[in-house]
Amino acid sequence: QVQLVESGGGSVQAGGSLRLSCAAFGYIYSTVYMGWFRQAPGKEREGVAAIYTDGGSAYYADSVKGRFTISQDNAKNTLHLQMNSLKPEDTAMYYCAASFVYGGSWYDATDFGYWGQGTQVTVSS
Repeated sequence: QVQLVESGGGSVQAGGSLRLSCAAFGYIYSTVYMGWFRQAPGKEREGVAAIYTDGGSAYYADSVKGRFTISQDNAKNTLHLQMNSLKPEDTAMYYCAASFVYGGSWYDATDFGYWGQGTQVTVSS
């Protein structure tokens, strides 16, 4: 069993920054990807960024490349998402998620079996 707890959301003006954190509890050592997804009202959940836990390769949605950085602190079982140059279109509920699916994709929410409760990010213009 894995439990994920997000923190760090909030409200910020366009151009500002936020750092999201996700504390992972339980047996996480076999995870394939740890990732961040977001869902805005009326829209589908989309993959924002993920990290391949065995090796640390990072993957980003085109919409956030160059602005967001995903990182993991293995010693603290924590995943982070540094978000810079935020835009109003980044407004959404952000979720941390864990995938144990080998051969799966980092951006497919159906491959992620464990989810946090979400943290709201609101960017005003």
